[in-house]
Amino acid sequence: MSVNETTHPDNFAWNRQVYHRLKLALSLGLRRQMFLAVCDDLNLRNQVAARLHSTLAYPVGQVLYQPSNTQEASTPAYPRLVTLRLNLSDPNLIAQINQWLSSYPPPIIGASKDNPGRPLPVPAFQIVGVEQLTRQPVAVQRLFLHYLRLTEQQLSSFESSLLLWVPRPWLYAIQQSAPQFWRYRTGVFVFAGEPTPTTQNKSSPERFSGSRNLELGKVEQSALEKSVIQEDFDFPEQTSLNRGNKPQEVAPSKSTTKSTNLTNKSLQEESTDQASTNETSLSEHTSHISKELTELVLATINTTIAEDDEQNLQVKQILQEIEELHSQQASGVKLGAAYHRLGNLYRLRIEQGKSILENLMVAILAYQESITHDENSPQVPDTLNDLGTLYWMLYRTPPNSEEGQAYIEQGIEFYHLALKLISSESHPETYARVQNNLGTAYGDLARFANPGENWQQAVLAYSEALSLRTAEMEPLKYAACQNNLGTAYWHLAQYNQPVEHLKKAIAAYKLALAYYSPEQEPLKYGMIQNNIGTAYWNIAQYEQPTENLNLAIDAYHEALKYRTPTNVPPACAATQNNLGTAYWHLANQSQTSKDERQNLLEQCISSYEEALTLAHSLSGMPLSFDVFATHNNLGLAHFQLATEQYFERDKATRSKHLEAALDNHLQALNGMSKQPEAYQTTFAYVVKTIRAFHNELGIQGQNLALSKVPGQLLPDILPKL
Repeated sequence: MSVNETTHPDNFAWNRQVYHRLKLALSLGLRRQMFLAVCDDLNLRNQVAARLHSTLAYPVGQVLYQPSNTQEASTPAYPRLVTLRLNLSDPNLIAQINQWLSSYPPPIIGASKDNPGRPLPVPAFQIVGVEQLTRQPVAVQRLFLHYLRLTEQQLSSFESSLLLWVPRPWLYAIQQSAPQFWRYRTGVFVFAGEPTPTTQNKSSPERFSGSRNLELGKVEQSALEKSVIQEDFDFPEQTSLNRGNKPQEVAPSKSTTKSTNLTNKSLQEESTDQASTNETSLSEHTSHISKELTELVLATINTTIAEDDEQNLQVKQILQEIEELHSQQASGVKLGAAYHRLGNLYRLRIEQGKSILENLMVAILAYQESITHDENSPQVPDTLNDLGTLYWMLYRTPPNSEEGQAYIEQGIEFYHLALKLISSESHPETYARVQNNLGTAYGDLARFANPGENWQQAVLAYSEALSLRTAEMEPLKYAACQNNLGTAYWHLAQYNQPVEHLKKAIAAYKLALAYYSPEQEPLKYGMIQNNIGTAYWNIAQYEQPTENLNLAIDAYHEALKYRTPTNVPPACAATQNNLGTAYWHLANQSQTSKDERQNLLEQCISSYEEALTLAHSLSGMPLSFDVFATHNNLGLAHFQLATEQYFERDKATRSKHLEAALDNHLQALNGMSKQPEAYQTTFAYVVKTIRAFHNELGIQGQNLALSKVPGQLLPDILPKL
């Protein structure tokens, strides 16, 4: 992540998110990771460092953020995280760590007469006390930076991970004076807090506005269909491990029925005794495998249904194979391949729609073990891509809403790790896949923080993917990526350079559209046409309104050929709602003639009514637009037809439109009780409509209007008439 200068109004929430990300990064157990934690508040630094130590020093359930009473294969006295205070007399980080390791080498476990055992993993190290260098002579400060400049050479044989705590001034000193060390960093985690002991001016946070404010009496804007075509959020093919067909590339939230055997051993030879292996025996026979992983596997076996027995046998077989390899002290290559097969088996379950938390975590832990044992495998970039996608799926899996941002950011870090290992020239297919997935992850991250910056990153990632993913090679993947690029540009236009970015969004959507046949892909074709219409609607707010609104209307009509009430009623309702808004705006352009205006308002009303009829028939089904806002917009259109003087209407017709306006505003008011600002706006519409009854139809009209108003509202309305 990039280091920024922003303050955070809710420091507690921000720091909790950063802590979870840092804890997650350290708990992965990867080697040669270099993390920087930036904190100016020493009290906060001490609290966080102590909490990390108490949580991670000894092996407990780490990744799920849940307490565990079990330990991984370890000795109670040997930590997984060591906290050291910088030696100010000789501030050499690597030498200090090596000195600790020489005094406390990893103990050997599992040794017996027939088994020499194996050493425990080298722990990770967190270093505190850098801020004390400020009080040391300049020579000591320079020596510290000199050691950091030499660290890159020493890290080639470094088997651990390092977390260095620094205050912001020392962060800048490292960036400027030890660029070699800075380039080697894996991640930077910035905590918010007041500096200790001095104060420091901080710039104001950059503020992004959402959609443009709407004046009283103006209908709300069209809605973009925000769903990304995620069939392209893909795992790689498994050419070396699969027998039979490759896995179908699908959205993580969708299921497939395709099954692929991931092992080369026949499962038909499994005995009935193996099939009846119980929890106790499985746990007892996997003493070399992480208990966290074993217990998660047991949870997945216990929750599966009868037809999954074959897959459960595969799981047990692979676990037994891994245990045997550990017992035989097999090479890291063999162990890495075995753990990778376990990850693949659970990935297959996930692709089949069984994306429960336990399956995701087994796949994650298995893939992490595979990299730990064989980090030089040619499959590592694809595995890192898989890990990124699995963490993204954790964000989409209940009940992980609170950790959502942390999971997405962890996924993004895995994608970046994958990109560090490959280039577009050496691995074009993998490179394009990772960039595409990175774009989707940044788009989701924009929902939590820094939307303008994250949508810009999404645009860059999708563009990079499209530089390699050509239409000739992979037309459907190319089209999906172009659609997603268009959506990223649309969102980016809400924060800066709206016209330029909206035009780029339309260009991307049209390129995608060329590869979606309306006969073969009617829903995707209709969705993209809807998005084109909304982009034209947005541009009309800035330039050539009549031309762009007509283009928006044409696109919405094209979308409605494929988004029908029978076919996809929620999508049809959304497009009808957008079409009504476009008609309203076109009706109110200064160059629109009187006859055209009346016709356009009537079409506006027809579209809104169709949208509301569908919406109310869907009984709680999620919609992409606000039904109560649509009621307000429909009321405004009826009000305009009833009150504008150049429309030649008799009293009965005017009364009909005013009654419809009042009915819709009252329906909207009823649904906005928990939205104070929207409620007050709608209440003003109600008062304005009742006044129009009096102006157009006299006292009888006003009495008719008041008879429609709920009694509890009258004390608030009568004084305003």
